Amino acid sequence: MSDQGRRKLGILVGVGIAAGTLPGITLGTETADALLSFVVAAAVLAVLTQLIFIGPSQRVPLPALLVFGSLGFAQDALIWWLLSWLGPKISTLHVTGLGTILLAALITRATTLLIHQLLSPKPTPEP
Repeated sequence: MSDQGRRKLGILVGVGIAAGTLPGITLGTETADALLSFVVAAAVLAVLTQLIFIGPSQRVPLPALLVFGSLGFAQDALIWWLLSWLGPKISTLHVTGLGTILLAALITRATTLLIHQLLSPKPTPEP
């Protein structure tokens, strides 16, 4: 799986976990509305994180991962803040409260980094 594929998979899983577990995120009452809201949130996060990528392209040691994680958390928090404003205008997505935005950003970035690190190929030692 490519680097972009791992990031997109992490974003999809992260948005799904955040939307499914956080009470401040509502996707809609109907199945079609909820699916549209999920697709909008995942698409906005995927596009913006691809345009301004903050993260490793391969496995990295823990200190570097913490730096990438904290910078990516700030980026994801800004994107979720954008979604809290943009969501009701284009779908039935509602994100309520700063705490929800921060938790959603934490879940999304942690999931993205976890999937990226788990699915990255292990570096081969040079002879």
